[in-house]
Amino acid sequence: MSTLSNTPYADLEVGQKATYSKTVEERDIQLFAAMSGDHNPVHLDAEFAASTIFRERIAHGMFSGALISAAVACELPGPGTIYIGQTMRFVLPVKLGDTLTVRLEILEKLPKFRVRIATQVFNQRDEMVVDGEAEILAPRKAQTVEIKALPPVTIG
Repeated sequence: MSTLSNTPYADLEVGQKATYSKTVEERDIQLFAAMSGDHNPVHLDAEFAASTIFRERIAHGMFSGALISAAVACELPGPGTIYIGQTMRFVLPVKLGDTLTVRLEILEKLPKFRVRIATQVFNQRDEMVVDGEAEILAPRKAQTVEIKALPPVTIG
């Protein structure tokens, strides 16, 4: 079991940064399709994807969005953060095997514990694949939480 700590609103500073990384694996694509119901063949069918502009399978765009959510919830500000809104522009496709790094930066502290955060995702070649911005409700107090292990998940 591991623990996560947050940065409460009072301690957040404009310019503060954090990162979160994950490599996109076949299992991720399958689980995301099963969870979301998005069975677009460009994500799941190599033969179909070969006939598209991408020439190969790509990850769901919202998979990158889910990684942004993980970065905000687990890194900055961390546990207790509540999402209010998110804008995203998909710049480049994400391919299986890509290692994605979410880069967060505090842009502005707003009234009532609200915070604007730049949310960008880069691949292993340091190419931006997603550009966006989030508005969140930051935790009011510092806390450390235990992260419980998830049960095993199978597909099929």
